Amino acid sequence: MDRREALLGSGMLALSALALAGRASAEEGTHMLHDGGRYTTLAKAAASCVSTGQVCMRHCLDLMASGNTEFAACSKSVSQMLTLCTALQGLANQDSHYVPDLVKVATNACNDCEQSCEKHADKHEPCKACMESCRACVKACREFGV
Repeated sequence: MDRREALLGSGMLALSALALAGRASAEEGTHMLHDGGRYTTLAKAAASCVSTGQVCMRHCLDLMASGNTEFAACSKSVSQMLTLCTALQGLANQDSHYVPDLVKVATNACNDCEQSCEKHADKHEPCKACMESCRACVKACREFGV
């Protein structure tokens, strides 16, 4: 075997390995899409709370910065909900055994946030969106068994 044949053989071997690795990666990605875990719905509901809650928090902070202190209590409940729903989302995505315990506390935080946002929902879209996502998260938590 001369040098060209050795290089050609090595190149073909490398291409074959890449093709197999790509196929394995694609199959694993498909597998991951099918196996979302037992807390997938809960993780999605918590993620929605986090997303809308961040917008609501920014809105509250903007209003308070302009002198409107009416939103202080709302921003406090949103902040607490954000902390707990961020943790719930992360642990639910990991299928953690801590989820059942955290669901109870996150439900309470979402209920409090929903009630705070409800006071402003008719005039402020971020508050309405946050209220609705908290309501949906509480529903998901209750379906889970809380």
